[in-house]
Amino acid sequence: MVPRTPRRTFVALGAGGLALSLALAGCSAGGGSDDDGGPVTLSFLTDNTEATVATAEALADAFMEDNPDITIEVETRPQGADGDNVVKTRLSTGEMNDLFQYNSGSLMQALNPDQTLVNLDDQDYVDKFDENFIKSVSTDNGTYGVPMGQSMAGAVIYNKDIYEELGLEIPTTWDEFIANSEAIKEAGVAAPIVQTYGDTWTSQLFVLGDFNNVLADDPDWAEKYTNNEAKYVDEPAFAGFEHLQEAFEKELYNEDFASAKYPDGVTMVATGQGAQYPILTFAASQLMTTNPEAADVVGTFPLPGPDAGTNGLTVWMPTNTVYIPTSTEGAQLEAAQKFLEFLTTPESCDIQSETTAAQGPYVIDGCELPEDVPAMVSDMQPYFDEGKTNLALEFLSPIKGPALEQITVAVGSGITSAEDGAAQYDEDVKKQAQQLGLEGW
Repeated sequence: MVPRTPRRTFVALGAGGLALSLALAGCSAGGGSDDDGGPVTLSFLTDNTEATVATAEALADAFMEDNPDITIEVETRPQGADGDNVVKTRLSTGEMNDLFQYNSGSLMQALNPDQTLVNLDDQDYVDKFDENFIKSVSTDNGTYGVPMGQSMAGAVIYNKDIYEELGLEIPTTWDEFIANSEAIKEAGVAAPIVQTYGDTWTSQLFVLGDFNNVLADDPDWAEKYTNNEAKYVDEPAFAGFEHLQEAFEKELYNEDFASAKYPDGVTMVATGQGAQYPILTFAASQLMTTNPEAADVVGTFPLPGPDAGTNGLTVWMPTNTVYIPTSTEGAQLEAAQKFLEFLTTPESCDIQSETTAAQGPYVIDGCELPEDVPAMVSDMQPYFDEGKTNLALEFLSPIKGPALEQITVAVGSGITSAEDGAAQYDEDVKKQAQQLGLEGW
């Protein structure tokens, strides 16, 4: 057995550390290789959430156990806009790591995948992917990503004990959600609605998680939006911005909403400091990392809209998707392809289930969820079973403006009105639509 170099290195990349990150990428990408058949070292860039890092570690360990000539070193980057900048800069300079984890859907489309990512169409394992997942990582010219995780929903996680204590029912309309929130505020038992603008990306859920309600009102909205025929400043999409403003004006947020971070929000709901938190259900992984004792306490319900009859979940394909940049070549490319193939096996899915809590169904044939999933996940199943789901906009349209999280922070903080915020976002998406060469923009 060939001795291994150190298994992985962790480099946290702050907003001010971009120059350092590029230098490190230049050292790590393709480093430690031997094109003549010797040991190969792969650098693997992931976001810095505890759950993502834990999963990447465990998968790298299992893969290296079976492939002793390949070493995988994990490096971390920030979440949100800072992380987006790291990924885009490294790709544009040809200094991306050998493998990297990033979003599927519209954010992947913004990476110019036909030029920057390795096409996986010739890999047999692509046939095992759910059709909706393939759509989320493909262009007309290729398929580019492999899932490292499950599908999920943009929904509201909530503390079941608080609901039981106050005799509250699961809301199926926005008015009922606000009524529940005001009852929680009056009782003084917890912050009614948790917001965590210290991690700006979390501010988007009132808008993005409302998309099931947008499609319920207008099933063709995504197509119209892509063709520049529908806007956020108009109903039904405007409702998400209105909801942000209303909840702020009614003082339903936690006092530290401006500085609290995503892990804080999950812990608040788990411990009863907060009652409800609009977030992606990948929060199950965070919950089971930091507050596993609350697995049966934290539940999920859809972000409700105006009509109880169309109440349902807005669904995301796995955001933890793994890609190979075109800068990965030779022995590194062969080894990276081997790792991606490993990610599509039941063994890999079982490791993921053991390492971090499931957040929804897998999108790979042959991969099954364990029976003992957290309540946050099991609460979702009836909506899937009854067909009360719709894909999030980013999987139906390639358009997503880069400034949405800053705009929703401003609206949710009372700095910008809902109307102005929606108008700003309509303007924000124009540049990306034009860069994508979409007609009508």
